[in-house]
Amino acid sequence: MTSPAPVTRVALPRVPALGGLYGRGALASARFAVRGGARPASGALPDVTYAVDDVRADADHLTAYQHLLHEPATDALPAGYVHVLAFPVAMALMVRPDFPLPLLGMVHLANRVEQRRPLTLGDTFAVRAWARDLRPHRSGTQVDLVTEVASDGDVAWQGVSTYLAKGVRLPDAPRDDSERPSFEPPVRTGRWELPADVGRRYAAVSGDRNPIHLSPVTARALGFKRAIAHGMYTASRALADVGAARGDAFTWSVEFAAPVLLPATPDVRVAPDADGHTFTVWHPRKARLHLSGQVTPLP
Repeated sequence: MTSPAPVTRVALPRVPALGGLYGRGALASARFAVRGGARPASGALPDVTYAVDDVRADADHLTAYQHLLHEPATDALPAGYVHVLAFPVAMALMVRPDFPLPLLGMVHLANRVEQRRPLTLGDTFAVRAWARDLRPHRSGTQVDLVTEVASDGDVAWQGVSTYLAKGVRLPDAPRDDSERPSFEPPVRTGRWELPADVGRRYAAVSGDRNPIHLSPVTARALGFKRAIAHGMYTASRALADVGAARGDAFTWSVEFAAPVLLPATPDVRVAPDADGHTFTVWHPRKARLHLSGQVTPLP
């Protein structure tokens, strides 16, 4: 699923707090802007793997996540919750001085998770993260952040998050002129009711307090009309809608198309297919796709 991790290992004493990382990211993004949005060098990603050992889930934290995301109250850690636990280690890479893209304004394009076996509340696990594949996108430059979560020496969960830095171009890169495919809304199987505060509520359980999710005022400062839902909230909500049919081991992939402006009542389709289940979320009046994806059980 992923390329090998860089050999150089940077051990962190604990999973970092996202609040401090956003502060560092804001400073780095400001320096980037002062330089006039200097273009990143081709392939100039930090050649390191960040690692944290002895990570554990907290029971109250897990319960809050399960309640918000409509997951069942069990000791099994939902795949989206594992992302919440591991994501700060990947983000620590993105705020390094030698990371070639600015953190603020970064757009989450896609996510792919392979859960090989479920993790549980009592497990102790290790997290590794690294960056790979700096490449052109029609709107700028994209990059993958790879995260692995291992327990008892075996990788149980592996995720790849793809991000876009809009307007930042790689030198001498071929231009990507591909267009987004047209979207025809399918027959809906449900509708979500997403209140205006769902961004703040997900921020409380994930620690991801990016200003674009918190309020209309902070979102407008970064170019959005209103606060938008976290991509991993909507992706994880769709995974919860698939339910027990996903099994204990599966792949979960999602592509984000357009942000969900809050409050919102998007239409949803979750349906079985030959390989597992597909899900689609869209704006019912504008027929605008928000996200689509698939959950496929592993043998």
